Amino acid sequence: MKKKKTKRYPEVSALGHSISMSANKVRRVIDRIRGRSYEETVMLLRCMPYRACFPILKVIASAAANGIHNLHFDPKSLIISKAEVNEGTTVKKLKPRAKGRGYPIKRSTCHITIVLRDVSLNEEHGEYVKRIRRLYPTNRKDTSENRGRVPLASGKPRGKRNKIKITIRILHGRYNMDNMGSSEGLWDKK
Repeated sequence: MKKKKTKRYPEVSALGHSISMSANKVRRVIDRIRGRSYEETVMLLRCMPYRACFPILKVIASAAANGIHNLHFDPKSLIISKAEVNEGTTVKKLKPRAKGRGYPIKRSTCHITIVLRDVSLNEEHGEYVKRIRRLYPTNRKDTSENRGRVPLASGKPRGKRNKIKITIRILHGRYNMDNMGSSEGLWDKK
């Protein structure tokens, strides 16, 4: 049986290789920009106070330049369809210390991959935007039915919660130092 060919949507990518920064610190910023438009992302990254913003901004600018120059994309219709951070190699050094010793230093590196998609060329743009909004919801308006309620993942109505009272007993007592070794004392030998 022959597989049906699906139309690939035009995407451009850029890779930032061996950036000397922890992958977890870069992921903290990458998670905030995934699914946003190119212009909104550039504005956000310029305002964020993190050190990881500058390398991410360079990779995004490189991916956008690839799309604009090679595939003639419109910068206003670019969105970040995929953004991921992987751990790179760890650079290990020895810092000289006193008495001929060496102190190991580990510098972690990471690889940043950014994929941009032109949504003006996408026929299923509406479905894609709905899926992105479902994955990354924004703050909803505070309506009367949502006010004061916490949304549950299961969707079940929340009933009355049983309050559990926790009592803590504090024993105030004076122990004689002579009785500590006997079986009546605070510390038993068992």
